[in-house]
Amino acid sequence: MTTSRPTGPSGSPLVGRGDADRHAAVTRSLLGYGLLAGPLYVVSALVQGLVRDGFDLTRHDVSLLANGPGGWAQITTFVVCGLMTAAAGVGVVRALRTLHTGRAWSGWLVVGYGIGLVGAGVFVADPMQGFPPGTPDGPPATVSANGTGHVVFAALGFLCLVVACFAVPAGRPWFGRVTGVLLLVAFVGVASGSAAPVVVIGFWIAVILAWAWLALTSLDLYRRTPLLTPVG
Repeated sequence: MTTSRPTGPSGSPLVGRGDADRHAAVTRSLLGYGLLAGPLYVVSALVQGLVRDGFDLTRHDVSLLANGPGGWAQITTFVVCGLMTAAAGVGVVRALRTLHTGRAWSGWLVVGYGIGLVGAGVFVADPMQGFPPGTPDGPPATVSANGTGHVVFAALGFLCLVVACFAVPAGRPWFGRVTGVLLLVAFVGVASGSAAPVVVIGFWIAVILAWAWLALTSLDLYRRTPLLTPVG
């Protein structure tokens, strides 16, 4: 005696958990990283900013935390959160393909942001603006190869994220557009070398909004990705 499997609307058999819908399970697991990466990044950066000697949250960009004796913590944060973001991006691609909503390619932009974060951790920003303590105030007199690599990866990563905020057809589209615009303006301000509190604080706010966008997008796709999907 054989047991028939349940079928979807098209008549295709459904794969259950036991045998299981591994594709949906993996997709949802990957999207889960999109919920975790942001809180980890923000909490780690804020805690470091509050306890590191000489660091001023209103004057110093988070990238500077990778310098000095405790720099390993921010380097690790960049790399780990970057890998988590890249994983979430793959989850976005898989979810959009499953849901047939189009623009599945937009998930690769999230992967690009994750790669940018990893690169920003591998290539440490040059000390500047008086941090770490003993560093002359103002921008660095010369830009090192590491500093150049950091800027390149950060710029490419943020560019990918800005476009993703407009392109990914999930979450709250209006929130994505607002976040994308604010993130672009904030990044241009920081990239100019300005240490004005309004620029630095604005960048912190934009980054937090970007992580919130990724979390909302990941949660939306997580909820919409079925536990049972048709095969074939």
